[in-house]
Amino acid sequence: MKAKRIVFKVGTSSLTNADGSLSRAKVKEITRQLALLHEAGHELILVSSGAIAAGFSSLGFKKRPTKVVDKQASAAVGQGLLLEEYTTNLLLKQIISAQILLTQDDFADKRRYKNAHQALSVLLNRGAIPVINENDSVAIEELKVGDNDTLSAQVAAMVQADLLVLLTDVDGLYTANPSTNPDARRLEKIEKISSELIDIAGGAGTSNGTGGMLTKIKAATLATMSGVPVYICSSLKTDALLEAAEETKDGSLFLAQEKGLKTQKQWLAFYAKSQGEIYVDQGAADALRNKGKSLLVSGLVSVSGSFAYQDTVTVYEEGSGAILGKGRVRFGELALKDMLKSNKPKGVVIHRDDWISLTPELNDLFAEF
Repeated sequence: MKAKRIVFKVGTSSLTNADGSLSRAKVKEITRQLALLHEAGHELILVSSGAIAAGFSSLGFKKRPTKVVDKQASAAVGQGLLLEEYTTNLLLKQIISAQILLTQDDFADKRRYKNAHQALSVLLNRGAIPVINENDSVAIEELKVGDNDTLSAQVAAMVQADLLVLLTDVDGLYTANPSTNPDARRLEKIEKISSELIDIAGGAGTSNGTGGMLTKIKAATLATMSGVPVYICSSLKTDALLEAAEETKDGSLFLAQEKGLKTQKQWLAFYAKSQGEIYVDQGAADALRNKGKSLLVSGLVSVSGSFAYQDTVTVYEEGSGAILGKGRVRFGELALKDMLKSNKPKGVVIHRDDWISLTPELNDLFAEF
């Protein structure tokens, strides 16, 4: 098998016992497979949940806590314990592991994004296996549904991985819930993530985890748009990671877009915060949507919000209100309002290189990012 750069995401339900505590046997099994893949020449990154599970009992909790502050405290204890398990097992095979804790700001801020990318590149080039988690102790938003599914997709896009594997307690995406519907059929290969596919994605997973199938669809969308194929499969099989690396058995494969988004476009699509709204006429909407053109001042109808040069804004079609996309502006809000007062306003508001088109489905899908 050709050597690949693979990002594995392992969820809480794949790492815990029935009572919610960390299963050292499951961690050992995961590291065994990672070691075999590493020895075969693959570059590996592990995005691992389980910090809360590893730490809550040490603080005297009888079961996995539900309050945010209790989760954060448990994660603070559990991060070290979880990494110790990975480190100890990998060192038996002379493999170095490295802990990296990330927050959403590490992706939204360009400077921090570059620093994280450089650190990961050095670790992979030196043969280490980075073990990544969200910084649960401080990142309140991360504790919502979809935490490490999203994080793994962001990391896979950042390092331009050859494959993202989402390991869960279900062996892929089904047309319905297989535990309640005997007619449910697994989707083996998905070429395009449509609104219909989003509709059939299930809700919350087990009580120990926080990720449902919808969060995995979000992650798959982010990764495949960035040129990274995604494989969703069960972690319950003995050689789940080894089989997933070959995308061959019992899972759902999401094909990557042929022309993945470059880093700048990824940032605009997934991380850039919109500072305002611009409404354009039908001609400008058509030029943006169908002709690959830049947005000119002459196509503007109205401007709202508070934004300056190089800020990101969202652009809508006047009348229908349909979202067209996001882009970085070359004029601030006040300058544009003054230009709109002119009889013949001229100039480029958003250059095509600073623009990303968004469908209503994509906008809804990533609203929680």
